[in-house]
Amino acid sequence: MPKRILLLIIIFTVFVGQAQEKQLTISKIEITGVKRTKPSFLRNLIKVKKGIALDSTMLVADIAHLKRLSFIANATFKVTTNINNTCTVVYALEENITLIPFANLFSSSNDDFAFRIGLQEFNLFGRGVTLGGFFQYDIFNSYGVNIRAPYLFGPKLGLAVNYKDLTTQEPVFFDNTSADYRYNNKGAEVLGLYQINFKNRVELGFSLFTEDYNYISGATNNKVPQALKVDKHLFKLIYDYSDIDYHYQYLSGFRSNLNFQYVGSSDKNLPEFLIGFNDFAFYKRVKEKGNWASRVRLGLATNIDTPFAPFTVDNNINIRGVGNTIDRGTAAIIINSEYRHTLIDKDWFVLQSNVFVDGGTWRNPGGDFGDFNDDQNVRIYPGVGLRLIHKKIFNAIFRIDYGYGITKNSSRGLVFGIGQYF
Repeated sequence: MPKRILLLIIIFTVFVGQAQEKQLTISKIEITGVKRTKPSFLRNLIKVKKGIALDSTMLVADIAHLKRLSFIANATFKVTTNINNTCTVVYALEENITLIPFANLFSSSNDDFAFRIGLQEFNLFGRGVTLGGFFQYDIFNSYGVNIRAPYLFGPKLGLAVNYKDLTTQEPVFFDNTSADYRYNNKGAEVLGLYQINFKNRVELGFSLFTEDYNYISGATNNKVPQALKVDKHLFKLIYDYSDIDYHYQYLSGFRSNLNFQYVGSSDKNLPEFLIGFNDFAFYKRVKEKGNWASRVRLGLATNIDTPFAPFTVDNNINIRGVGNTIDRGTAAIIINSEYRHTLIDKDWFVLQSNVFVDGGTWRNPGGDFGDFNDDQNVRIYPGVGLRLIHKKIFNAIFRIDYGYGITKNSSRGLVFGIGQYF
């Protein structure tokens, strides 16, 4: 063997041996900064474990995962080298205040004032369990309770249970006119929660509920019942992909959330149908204080010619300023885009301005996709808003937006709420 090749082999062997000698093994993991959260619970969630080789990619992934948890405001790590090629990994965490009230208030130039208030705990038992309830006034009274335990059966498998008794005044559209109905939806839902990996999760569930429509005022038609009470059942599949980096009020990355449902019915007036919609969200930091955010929702349902179509155009769901349930459809395209700019950023408080454009269109019940181009269906609402943010309380973002319609038959109005609009 030539001496040059032999020399290279010796150098390579020595280099590999030195690299292996310098490979650090994790001898200890410390979690600091937590008071309410159980450290043992967090150790089950992170990838880094005692006794394995140190891997910087796993540390970065753990930090990103921890920062997504509702009860963690921020997270960093530090590695300290010990003797015998071992090291200590320290995760330094900042906890959020997790017992918080929430409120959504909404009105427009031609709608009555309505609100929803509630209370939620996002870290019950120090194990990431959410327990909450709400009361809503929207002409009628409503309430609901929910519990969500995503890590009930381990770091990947959980359960959610919801109950609601929701009553509203809903417009029903037919024959180019409308009528107002008292609408009640009462039922319970159970969902199994599974986290495939850091970026992907699935929810699969079932619910039993009753829909009750009672005529109040407006147009009538012999083919449209004035009273209707129907028992229904629903199967739901949710697939969520999230690759978003969180740093207090700033977000960067992409998210896709698919919601697919089969709704069965006991009455032909509200027949069974399929419905699916996907929200695509994109966030980008703009220099030091800016954040651009956009959302596209594509929705499609069984195209039944019914005044009780599943997609609604509404202030609090898709288009700010449009009003409370102004129309219904069996397919929808919604686009929201906004620029958020931080005006004041203190230790715990942030004041953020907001300039947005919301737009959308839909397919009429029994219609075709040409309805998307109908000027009766297209809505475009630019607007401005403010955000008051508490950096140490989860989702403590009070928002106020004013949307002004620039398309045919448009309205304008204020929309209040807790949390970013999307």
